Amino acid sequence: MTSPTTARNKRAGRKSAGGLAAEKSAESRAFPIVAIGASAGGLEVFRGFLDAQSPKSGMAFVMIQHLDPTHPSLMVELLSSHTSMTVVQAADGAPLEPDHVYLIPPGVSLAIRDGLLRLSKPTERHGTRLPFDFFLGSLAEACGELAICVVLSGSGGDGSVGLRAIKEKGGLVIVQDPEEAEFDGMPRSAIATGAVDFVASVADIPDLIFRQLHPATSGGVDATKSLAHATSDEFSHIIGLLRDKTSHDFSVYKKGTLERRLEHRMNAVRLENRLLYLKLLREKPGEAELLRKDLLIGVTQFFRGKTAFEFLSNEIILDLVNQQKDVRPIRVWCPGCSTGEEPYSLAMLFLEAFEELKRPARLQIFSSDINGDAVAFARDGLYPNTIEADVAPDRLARF
Repeated sequence: MTSPTTARNKRAGRKSAGGLAAEKSAESRAFPIVAIGASAGGLEVFRGFLDAQSPKSGMAFVMIQHLDPTHPSLMVELLSSHTSMTVVQAADGAPLEPDHVYLIPPGVSLAIRDGLLRLSKPTERHGTRLPFDFFLGSLAEACGELAICVVLSGSGGDGSVGLRAIKEKGGLVIVQDPEEAEFDGMPRSAIATGAVDFVASVADIPDLIFRQLHPATSGGVDATKSLAHATSDEFSHIIGLLRDKTSHDFSVYKKGTLERRLEHRMNAVRLENRLLYLKLLREKPGEAELLRKDLLIGVTQFFRGKTAFEFLSNEIILDLVNQQKDVRPIRVWCPGCSTGEEPYSLAMLFLEAFEELKRPARLQIFSSDINGDAVAFARDGLYPNTIEADVAPDRLARF
């Protein structure tokens, strides 16, 4: 039986003196890291982004593009004229510094660990590589709420898996407007995840990032009552009103994530003042439900938490199937199923176990979620090609 694997076990329990120094360095870093991904049309959108980006933002930028592994890259030379920031090709073991731009070299996988850039040899065939997803996964773990993902022009769906990891850790996700993108595959695939904070033109994205990180300096209606200056009482009143109108209590959710999603909804109704938005919530029928849906961002993927699924597959599911003595089905319940990736992952593991033990497949899986739209999506069972990053080819062919 094919089982998902994880590299995390290889790193468990190993800390050298150098590793401790790197850990201290990572802990002391207090600046955001912006991961920018593109494939087809990438050079032009990278140029457009740098043209609009302040060279003194205090952020580090990592640009990931699909490059031909058989040819050297000229991206450093091609992009350096569009910014006064230092533009370099990423080197293994290099620390990230603010106001620097790091470019992925051809033919490698790029990650960030312990505050350092790490290069490795890809294990996938070139045609199926998703270098942006690979980097985003490591960035989410390394930087949490300081991680920012920007998806630009490109074909395919690279980034759509990794951006969910960024969202799970409280980071920010921005996507280029598909109508503007030369190739809209990557932007549209990202938007389809439902985990995107903002969709904007390339020229507007740098300012949008700045305003999310420094709302106190943003302009707009009544800036003294902007998101940064709003009292915690106003936020609590909005969450309380949402609970009263929808019976959903968001008070235990991560506040930073909620505030970003709240601002996303306020931008949609063209309000920059929480007091005015609170008034809208009280007076406009249906607004509370629209806000609830905006806050319910499901973060999931097939075989998410690979170590846990390995344990389930090898230690639990085979034993359950082996112990089944009568015609009654094994029953499984997946609460908080989001868009269905978890119950379908379990279904695959159980069906493989039934086959391995040569038993008739008697199985019922029940799934539930407070988000009715997510359950409807799960019921359809239709997923984009980006799940190839999480589901092995033999499983994709069979299921």
